[in-house]
Amino acid sequence: MPVSKPDYTAPALLRNRHLLTIFPSLFRKIQPARYTRIRIPTADNDFIDLDFSKTGSRKLVIILHGLEGNSKRQYVTGMVHIFNEGGYDTVSMNFRGCSGEINNALRFYHSGETGDLQTVIEYVQKDYESLHIIGFSLGGSVTLKYIGEQGASIPASIKSAVGISVPLDLKDSSSELEKRHNVIYMKRFIRSLGEKLQTKAHKYPEKISLSGFSSIRNFRQFDDRYTAPIHGFKDAEEYWAKNSSKQFLPRIVIPTLIINALDDPFLGEGSYPYAEAEANPNLHLETPATGGHVGFVTFSGKHYWSERRAFQFIHDHS
Repeated sequence: MPVSKPDYTAPALLRNRHLLTIFPSLFRKIQPARYTRIRIPTADNDFIDLDFSKTGSRKLVIILHGLEGNSKRQYVTGMVHIFNEGGYDTVSMNFRGCSGEINNALRFYHSGETGDLQTVIEYVQKDYESLHIIGFSLGGSVTLKYIGEQGASIPASIKSAVGISVPLDLKDSSSELEKRHNVIYMKRFIRSLGEKLQTKAHKYPEKISLSGFSSIRNFRQFDDRYTAPIHGFKDAEEYWAKNSSKQFLPRIVIPTLIINALDDPFLGEGSYPYAEAEANPNLHLETPATGGHVGFVTFSGKHYWSERRAFQFIHDHS
């Protein structure tokens, strides 16, 4: 049965889910990745910035960051290091507007936008014999939706995938983030997204208005007013329904691992797809009791547990 509760246990001083979530970004000391940046064009006259870290391998790991993250986040560079040390090239994909320069188009990125990942795969697959994808949080949602959408038509070069701390049900995870104990995260996300919208509003004043933005308190309000209409959806409900990756899990045909901690403060019940994993031999679900959101802190050794587990899974399927 591809459902398991692994033996990860949080350090004694970090048994709180919020400490596990916050600790890495504030206190983890990690060497920056040695990136080479390449900008690739998109079909709609925009661009995607890719940060490569090469070892001369014929195997490539594509890494997708979370909401309002980028290729320099500790969780991304930690994954880059363990795979480089293990003999893999990596490419850290910056979603549109996340690379340090705002993108050109009106649209930016969202939890179900898989077209840019397809563009990246088409760009890199000519140079590698095997590709593997790792996505964190929103990046995990994009990863799982993409490989589920592809189904049996997925490119043969893509051998495996890993999703870490993935909100598989966007509606119930949005509701979870509205709870009082998550107010610090919600404020941070809304503030960061608002800063990007300010830049976008200067480029597209007739399409984006920031009037009343200060009243937005949660993702339902933000997605209703901005994410949905900018990306062609009627409202937040339609956006969530069409882009939640859980519905695509039955179509996954390559070895895929989902790691979602049971104490993740961001995830609702819909992000623990036990039935889907039991029904699909290609889908492996691991639900540690602790870990927080993109946490999985480990004090023994330089790599976090989630990095070691992702490397083991991908290496076993490469």
